[in-house]
Amino acid sequence: MATKSLVIQVLVDIAARAHNCQASAKHQIEKGDARLKVRKGRSWDHYCRECAEKILARDIAKLTALQGSTPTPDVGK
Repeated sequence: MATKSLVIQVLVDIAARAHNCQASAKHQIEKGDARLKVRKGRSWDHYCRECAEKILARDIAKLTALQGSTPTPDVGK
């Protein structure tokens, strides 16, 4: 059985053309800039370096907290 991953397909690549960051239209990604590329369905979302660093820091904190957590009772049952 294959092991599942909580991390969706993500990578860092170089922008082939200038475009806006998915998180903020005020952030421009220029041709040749490094950007975070995140799989969204059959397409990709692209984030500038500033937004990517915030996203990665937030998600690392979430995963770190999850790693150290203890089971909680299911209140829905």
